[in-house]
Amino acid sequence: MDRTANDRTTADLAASTVETITEELRQSHAEGPVAAEPELTDGFNLVIDALKLNGIETIYGVPGIPITDLGRLAQARGMRVVSFRHEQNAGNAAAIAGFLTKKPGICLTVSAPGFLNGLTALANATTNCFPMILISGSSEREIVDLQQGDYEEMDQLAIAKPLCKAAFRVLHACDIGIGVARAIRAAVSGRPGGVYLDLPAKLFSQVMEAEAGEKSLVKVIDPAPAQRPGEEAIQRALDVLKGAQRPLIVLGKGAAYAQADEGVRALVERSGIPYVPMSMAKGLLPDTHPLSAGAARSTALKDSDVVLLVGARLNWLLSHGKGKTWGAPGSKKFIQIDIEPKEMDSNVEIVAPVVGDIGSCVQALLDGMGKDWQKPPAAWLDTLKAKKEANVAKMEQKLRRNVAPMDFHGALGALKTVIKERPDAILVNEGANTLDLARGVIDMYQPRKRLDVGTWGVMGIGMGFAIAAAIETGKPVLAVEGDSAFGFSGMEVETICRYELPVCIVVFNNNGIYRGTDTDPTGRDPGTTVFVKDSRYDRMMEAFGGVGVNATTPDELKRAVDEAMDSGRPTLINAVIDPEAGSESGNIGSLNPQSQLKKKA
Repeated sequence: MDRTANDRTTADLAASTVETITEELRQSHAEGPVAAEPELTDGFNLVIDALKLNGIETIYGVPGIPITDLGRLAQARGMRVVSFRHEQNAGNAAAIAGFLTKKPGICLTVSAPGFLNGLTALANATTNCFPMILISGSSEREIVDLQQGDYEEMDQLAIAKPLCKAAFRVLHACDIGIGVARAIRAAVSGRPGGVYLDLPAKLFSQVMEAEAGEKSLVKVIDPAPAQRPGEEAIQRALDVLKGAQRPLIVLGKGAAYAQADEGVRALVERSGIPYVPMSMAKGLLPDTHPLSAGAARSTALKDSDVVLLVGARLNWLLSHGKGKTWGAPGSKKFIQIDIEPKEMDSNVEIVAPVVGDIGSCVQALLDGMGKDWQKPPAAWLDTLKAKKEANVAKMEQKLRRNVAPMDFHGALGALKTVIKERPDAILVNEGANTLDLARGVIDMYQPRKRLDVGTWGVMGIGMGFAIAAAIETGKPVLAVEGDSAFGFSGMEVETICRYELPVCIVVFNNNGIYRGTDTDPTGRDPGTTVFVKDSRYDRMMEAFGGVGVNATTPDELKRAVDEAMDSGRPTLINAVIDPEAGSESGNIGSLNPQSQLKKKA
């Protein structure tokens, strides 16, 4: 579908409307006293004014009818407008920008198909509690409501509502300020999430006096106010912790989003309680911290008796708080810190719910501990330390494999060293085996440096996350991608080259999904999980002026990544992985019925 061809752009409509109103004003004063002509503004400028007033300076999107000129004008007025090749990737960029900055990331799309493309990212942002606003142009209400067949006709607001935290439509230019303000507050207050803002094409050409337009804008005051926990809730949580013999803290990405880094560190270190970080919480404290139990995760979860959840939900990623992962039924008590009261008791009983924002809740726990706080028994800490050391030693042997073609562990061993030497770099990670193994192998040392697929475990976030991370932080980005995951957003390498971003992509190429060895029993087609053998993804980057490298050993991989990170040039490294190295469904084979049948056979 051609999203750019149109007989008359919205900018032309706006200009002609301004000229008409100006002429009418001249004629109305022709017979009376000469008055100064009022300065006028339009919907285009009011949207930009509303965003800038609230400190939003970056837009991610794909241009087309009816928002092409909005992007042009925003860029001309000093905003950074990053144009992608697909709306879903732009939406993912906006979502992770929200996670990194605590301000809603903005994704701008065209109507109908473009809106639908962005909707997946919007729903994913809501599920992951990332503040994001999807702004889409739309067809005119009077035609849509009568289903008269307008250009890209669709009732976008109705479709978006079930998939995001809030959805609004603005029909009049004088309401743009309120609409943007409501979207911002909804996105970041309470539990953050995605918001949809519907802007019909005719809105942009609406004209009003500039003075009235300026007065209609709203600067959002305290959009995410602190929500302090009740004193009784804090005391209840402390009483439960005091009775623990084998306490454990689980840090979730909500703790990373909160940017209460010093408080979280103080809570762990003053309490002396070991902690397990979920993947995007890695680096809140260094993975090498003495109290980190990440390398002894299974033992820590199963044998703990009291678990304090900080910004972590007992969803499928934590086996819903039950089953063999957590040991015998009834063997532990849960304390949970969350800003959403409805999260409590979602899977198991929470004996000490603490409702409030993480920063306030953590500080209240610290204040209540006092100087005589008793740290956990040494036996518990010694048990976890011994298990951690045994697992690390076992893993080190795998990470030193220097074979060609590489296996996952040998390649990840090289990348582990890269991040250790460059702790300020941002790691983006997605795939099946590539994700599951990297999560455990690569240590993180600083907060919000690891970005991955999050709650839904969706593929395709890689390039959007990498682009936004580079733009929002100015830091070098290392994107470690499975070859299947990379395929969802791989065309954005052109975007990376176009904006000359310091992104190094490593594609773990084992010729397919999970493994590159499946066959079609009929002999007619390739296996359903198999890609073109020995593909050269590095040449995609070369096609757009970036650097492409083919690496066949861990040493070659390490050398190529170092050169890319030093230079800051867009780089793609095709890491040749043994096609037989992967495992079916990675570490979530339990969700794959066929995988379970194979095991039983």
